Amino acid sequence: MTTLVVDAANVVGSRPDGWWKDRAGAARRLHEGLLVADTPYDVIVLVLEGAAKGGVKAGRDGHVRVVHAQGSGDETIVAETRAAAERGDRVTVVTADRFLRARCEGVGAMALSPSWLLDQLG
Repeated sequence: MTTLVVDAANVVGSRPDGWWKDRAGAARRLHEGLLVADTPYDVIVLVLEGAAKGGVKAGRDGHVRVVHAQGSGDETIVAETRAAAERGDRVTVVTADRFLRARCEGVGAMALSPSWLLDQLG
């Protein structure tokens, strides 16, 4: 299995398109893009935090699973990454946060930038 863990706040925040005015709407648009994106991943885990959680309910929708962070999105991203790696999945994390990238690489993941993902979404 291949798993892509997406730091939604970091991906959405990488484009100055007014996302800060409607965090829930930005999360919904990212989720919709992931549902139809042609990526090489079996499962995509979209981690939402704060006001963005209002845009998409937690749970599975096709190959995309939405997780609402209880506190820090970073902690949830690391936990999801670790769980997938422990299952034996090949895990990739999308974030530009260097500290988070290092933490996820430390549990066996590869990291890609938000621009890579946004290119996949068209």
